[in-house]
Amino acid sequence: AMLNPTSIVVRRSKQCCRAGGSLPEEVTLELGLPPDIADVGAFLCALRERVAAEEERLATERRRAGRGVLGRRGVLQQDWRSRPTSHGPRRGLRPRVAARSVWARVEALQRNRAFIEAYRAARAAWLAGLSVVFPPGTYWLRRFAGVVVAEPPRA
Repeated sequence: AMLNPTSIVVRRSKQCCRAGGSLPEEVTLELGLPPDIADVGAFLCALRERVAAEEERLATERRRAGRGVLGRRGVLQQDWRSRPTSHGPRRGLRPRVAARSVWARVEALQRNRAFIEAYRAARAAWLAGLSVVFPPGTYWLRRFAGVVVAEPPRA
């Protein structure tokens, strides 16, 4: 859009816009450089050089790794339902608990572990037909199954 200024005409969607609504029937979107660039020629020259340098760097990296470019034909020949067969690297931490302090994070994880253990034990007993008290924080079963939940500890 920066190298070849152009415009796009967009029509109002019939699916999500009311007929006779305040949105116009069509809008023209002008794509190009911001008007406050002083020397357009120098800017475009520098932009072309940087794009070419980055393309060359990536091509060199692909050649070194023994990879190619799929290309337009390859993209169009793919099955639309296909997905990658390889998996990306996973992180070591599960971002369930975030804290600046390592100790605060460890304490929160320990509280979570204690809750899960108490919940599993209470649920197993409840499913066996016993009368049990679920740990504080049990929401769904309290709301929809009417189970008894212990009061949270007072700080």
